[in-house]
Amino acid sequence: MSNVENVCPQVLRGVGRELRRLAANPPAGMKLVLRDDDLTDVVALIEGPADTPYAGGVFRVRLSLGREFPQAPPRAHFLTRIFHPNVSATGEVCVNTLKRDWKPELGLEHALLAVKCLLIAPNPDSALNADAAALLRDRYADYFARAKLYTDIHARAAPPADRRAQVCHSLLVNSR
Repeated sequence: MSNVENVCPQVLRGVGRELRRLAANPPAGMKLVLRDDDLTDVVALIEGPADTPYAGGVFRVRLSLGREFPQAPPRAHFLTRIFHPNVSATGEVCVNTLKRDWKPELGLEHALLAVKCLLIAPNPDSALNADAAALLRDRYADYFARAKLYTDIHARAAPPADRRAQVCHSLLVNSR
C-alpha cells in the first residue's frame, strides 16, 4: 500500500535524491529496483555475503517508509524466503538499527547496510525465528546447512544469459 500521499513533500524530495544516488552508486553487493510511482516502497536486491550460508543467493528486500519517516525508521521485509533468526516467517526483519537505535540522519543506505549485516552476523538473542536462533546457538552446522538449503531453493541467482545458453547447450549435447 502506497504511503506517498502521507509523506511530507520535502521528505519525498530528499528520499528521491537519495534513491537516485544509491541507484547510480549502490553499496557493494546491492542493486536498487526503483519505482517511479512510489518512493516510499524501496526494493533492493542484496547478494548473500561470502562465507555465509547466504552466499550465492540474491535476496529481495523491501523498505517501507511510513508517514513519520525519517523520524521513524523504515520497516524492512525480506520478500525472498530465508532461514534466519532475525527474520520472521512473513519476512519481517528485527534489527536494532531499524528499531530503538534509529536516528533520522542515518538514511536508506544505512538501513540497507544494516539488513545486509544481519546476513553476516545474525543475532540469536533478538529472534523472530526461534528455530533458527536455537540452531544458530546450539548446532551451528545444522543452522548453516538449513540456511544454505533455503538460499539454494529460494534465492539462487540465475546465471547470466550467456552462461544459461552454455548450460542449455551442454545439457542437450550430454543428453544425446
